[in-house]
Order: sequence, then C-alpha cells, then structure tokens
Amino acid sequence: MRLPPAGAAFDYQLGGDAPLPAGVTVVARDWEGGTPPGGGVYAICYVNAFQSQPEVEWPAEVVTEFEDPAWPGEFVIDLSTAASRGRALQRAREMIETCAAKRFDAVEFDNLDTFSRFEDLPFGQAETVRYATALVNAAHDTGLAAGQKNTAELLGAPIGFDFAVVEQCGEYDECAAFQQAYGDQVLAIEYTAEGLATACAVLGPNASVVLRDLGLSTPLDPGYVYSTCPSALADSATSGA
Repeated sequence: MRLPPAGAAFDYQLGGDAPLPAGVTVVARDWEGGTPPGGGVYAICYVNAFQSQPEVEWPAEVVTEFEDPAWPGEFVIDLSTAASRGRALQRAREMIETCAAKRFDAVEFDNLDTFSRFEDLPFGQAETVRYATALVNAAHDTGLAAGQKNTAELLGAPIGFDFAVVEQCGEYDECAAFQQAYGDQVLAIEYTAEGLATACAVLGPNASVVLRDLGLSTPLDPGYVYSTCPSALADSATSGA
C-alpha cells in the first residue's frame, strides 16, 4: 500500500476519463467506468459506499427510503444493525475488489457524512464509524490506501483513513482542520474561484488543490473548468508544460 505523493498536481475526473492536464500525477476516477491512466500516475478509485446510485445495484434490503435531494435516485444505505452493515460491506467489498483488479492505488468512500444530513435516519455517527472502519480494513486487505471523503465531524474518529479527499474546504473553512489531521496528505477540490484562493492560501500554494466545474465534465464539454493554485500554474508555465 502506498499513499498519494504529497503536493502532486491533481485532477478529479468522476465525470469521465479524459487526458490528464499537464503535470498531473494524481487522479480520481469512478470505480465502475473509470480506469487508472498508468504511466506512474497515482489513481484513486471513487466508491459511493454510503448511498445507492441509479446505475449501481445494491441489495434491496439495505436501501432505505431516504433519498438525497441533491442527487435524485440516490438513497441512504442502512447501517442501523450489524446485519445490515454486513450486507452493505459485502456489496462495497465487491466495488473495492474491482478497484484493486483494475490496479487503482487507493479508494475514496463518498457520502461518509450521510448520517449528519438526514433527519430520522435509523442510525447515527457510531454506526457510521463502525461501517467506515470496516471499509478501510477491506481496502487495506486488497492493498489499497483509503481516503476520507469530506466529513470534518469525523476527523477525530479512530477509523484508520490514510489521506483525505475534500470538497469545498476553502468555501466552508475546513481546510485547516483536514491539514491538521492529515498534514500534506490532503487532496482538495473547489468549485469557485473564491474557494480555490482560500484553499491555496491555507493548504499552501503547492498543495494538491484543483478547481473543477460542478459537473466534473470532460475537456470537450463547454462547461469544463480546470485550474490549480496560481503559483502551481506559474510553475507549470515556467517548466514549459
């Protein structure tokens, strides 16, 4: 198991695999449709382990009635009992094993914060921590590093994550907390220029920070956005990249 290279140029390609921007040596792609680019690039495998998705089959008995209003068709996975967590883990393990078979280097588990975003869920933080710990162990068992996705509320929990993938930490004033917990093992995605400026200022101008469009589109899409910290851009231009 190896960790992402600290301070490496980073891209977040959940909207589809695309040629890497100049200098990028760390990329995140989807577990099902994505593949590692090879060539020494560190590849992180995205797994939505806490909510279902319309295109991803889950055992019906672990899919609750709680639908994410921001992502229609995504329903919270039931973590309320040891039995339901075990069934959920079995499905998530299949995704993790797919990541390993494709030769990804690490996995990030999305929607870790589900427990904090829905009222009347039949589970809470304690059950989330148990399940997340099992996910990390499953990733490690396959030789993959495991990344914490967002969720500053769980930074002190003994789950065992190896690094962090954080969205909008600049916008929500969370970058310092993640940096304190993970040092230079923080990969940050921002969706506004203001968020990018704040994240770069807090994490450092050579940190792994990227500005992307909300749709995480590919370069051929008219809405495509990709940028990094200003000094990183200047370094790239100076190097002729």
